[in-house]
Amino acid sequence: MTVVGIDDTDSRERGMCTTYVATQVAQRLRHEVGASVTRLLLVRLNPAVEYKTRGNAALAIHTDAAPERAFALARDRLADLAETTDERTNPGLVVADHGPGDAPTEVSGFTRRAIRDHLDPADAAALIDRVGYLSWGEGTGRGRIGALAAVGSWDALDEWTYEFISYREPDRWGTEREVDRETVFAAADRGYPEVWDTVDRGEGETVCVPHTPGPILHGIRGDDPDGVRAVADQIESEPVAASQLFRTNQGTDVHLREGSIESAADGRAYRLDGRVATVPETRRGGHVFFELEADATDRESAAADDTCDPETPQLPCAAFEPTKRFRDRVRALRVGDRLTVCGEVARGTLKLEKIAVRDLVTTDRATPICPACERTMESAGRNQGYRCRDCGTHADGKATIEIDRDLEPGWYEVPPCARRHIAKPLVRGGFDAPTHPER
Repeated sequence: MTVVGIDDTDSRERGMCTTYVATQVAQRLRHEVGASVTRLLLVRLNPAVEYKTRGNAALAIHTDAAPERAFALARDRLADLAETTDERTNPGLVVADHGPGDAPTEVSGFTRRAIRDHLDPADAAALIDRVGYLSWGEGTGRGRIGALAAVGSWDALDEWTYEFISYREPDRWGTEREVDRETVFAAADRGYPEVWDTVDRGEGETVCVPHTPGPILHGIRGDDPDGVRAVADQIESEPVAASQLFRTNQGTDVHLREGSIESAADGRAYRLDGRVATVPETRRGGHVFFELEADATDRESAAADDTCDPETPQLPCAAFEPTKRFRDRVRALRVGDRLTVCGEVARGTLKLEKIAVRDLVTTDRATPICPACERTMESAGRNQGYRCRDCGTHADGKATIEIDRDLEPGWYEVPPCARRHIAKPLVRGGFDAPTHPER
């Protein structure tokens, strides 16, 4: 067996798509070489690296073609199709002479690091030399990182989902896509929940249809290969030039690492526990921010004053405007609420992908009410409690009152229109608390 790894052929402005390049390589292996292709993998790498394209995907092709023949054919296709006129596009190719599950431990470890960390092209080049893989690249050589990670992904990853991608006829690339919205929403309803993130019902968006100038017509994601094919088949659109089923780590949360508030670093994605330390604030542009801190012992006391301990490590968290209605969930938080937050850290701020509300503050401290006349008491002086001006009634301190909350405990997520490819939708299940999925 042979594994072909491909990465970094597309451009943010000019289009192309590495899934399309891999599909073209697979077709030529079948038709020109007479080889069989067992599967294609779509591997999402660290979504927090600054030099990525939108989805940061690398591709692997599992085939029985001879390594040298597969390498020559794939290099030819990459050289023809990669958008190297964009200086940020640095295609890479790695070909391994072994089965998908036989990658050396070093290589599968490299894959896991590529999904959660930052790597250098020199790291990839040195490892490729040590294990004796064939490789090729242009530009900075950064494409070899993803290509090598794709080679080791079958060993490195345990959880897989599916995406069925339909491609446009080449003469239509760069033009407006002709896709019937009603059939997309109807197909999404029939496929849900096994097929997810096809549309965003709250925003009225067809999430599966991209807006970039590349070759993709639509991509259908889900847990069942037959289900994603069926949804794609029900969508009425312009002619489909080609299609391909991919196994993928999309929708798995494999990018998240456990960590602590004080150790969270830029360019990585985390799952962190803490408590809300400041009142959520909506800033210019509609972005909502609050500070998360390590859980305090006297949570109710801190909540009473809407303050936090300056000695406790804090991390700014943000629900940015593109997360739409998710921001209302964040605005409903109060100081003292205990949370688990998930997202990447950039410029010292965690960009929220989902939150779990673990424990809600349900009481507040308020100026007491006079039991005789039901008027609000006034301060009797510093550290002297409160008194009623009319009745003379006295209270030693503030009263504890019950408060209604607009949130319930459990998991909340950004809507499908704002979801990262690799982030796990709540509808997939397996979470440690009740879920409130977005559709």
